[in-house]
Amino acid sequence: MINRILIRIKILQIVFACYRNGNDNPKAAENELLLSLRKSYDLYHCFLLLIVEVTRLQERKQDMRKHKYHPTAEELNPNMRLVNNRFARQMETNRMLQQYVKERGVSWVDEMGFVKKVLALILAADFYRDYVNSVEDSYEVDREFWRTVFRRLICGNEELEDALEDISIYWSNDVDIVESFVIKTIRRFEESEGSRQELMPMFKDSEDYDFAVNLFRHTLRNGDEYRKRIVSHLKNWEMERVASMDLIIIQVALAEIMNFPKIPLSVTLNEYIDAARYYSTPKSATFINAVLDSVVKELKKEKLLLKD
Repeated sequence: MINRILIRIKILQIVFACYRNGNDNPKAAENELLLSLRKSYDLYHCFLLLIVEVTRLQERKQDMRKHKYHPTAEELNPNMRLVNNRFARQMETNRMLQQYVKERGVSWVDEMGFVKKVLALILAADFYRDYVNSVEDSYEVDREFWRTVFRRLICGNEELEDALEDISIYWSNDVDIVESFVIKTIRRFEESEGSRQELMPMFKDSEDYDFAVNLFRHTLRNGDEYRKRIVSHLKNWEMERVASMDLIIIQVALAEIMNFPKIPLSVTLNEYIDAARYYSTPKSATFINAVLDSVVKELKKEKLLLKD
């Protein structure tokens, strides 16, 4: 689930913190990186568990209304479509989710306000009314309903994303990427798999884990060397005027360019230029592109870089 885009973002964040705080303990910094990546995987499971908790909350609310002193006919016979959603019930019994929740202590118990907010958004949505009143009733419809919830109500919802970042500082900048993997997971679910349906692994394979650890180590271990090379290409720029994040982005990009020959140069350049657009100043992407282009030409001239 944790792809290389997220890995690069996390490394940029941790390296930036190391330089800002004067952290001279590489092992502690590496442990912080791995913890940060684990927290992203926690968020993935929190989103899946959110489906279960929203369903349970609706069930409790409907049950309470039934037992009012003078319940209305509608309260005595509520529409149970959301509560009986087949996909949500399958998620509730998912073995991998249950095991992760038990081992990591993932829970919404202390954040029921967030769960209530999501349920309120669902109940107010036009597609919810269409769903509960539809004559079409199938597992596929139930699954698609929850995919729509994430696509239309949760993804891109700034209020919800701000609330998630308040819950955990580690989730800052993770939300969009993790949401995309939740949607992919929902789409992959099959009714026939029941509780055995597999969730996404933390890393696709050992290569992604190795990429995270080794890129981080190269970035810090060879930081002085990379920065000297970078400074030599800052034409008409004083070091103090260059944004700190710009230097970090160029440094991490240089570590990847010089130590991961299997990754196409164009892929690396595009990833870090994109990162600059989101995590630095408005002019950073152009600046970083120019500096990296100059450094790459020098590396090729020195025959320290053979890939195109």
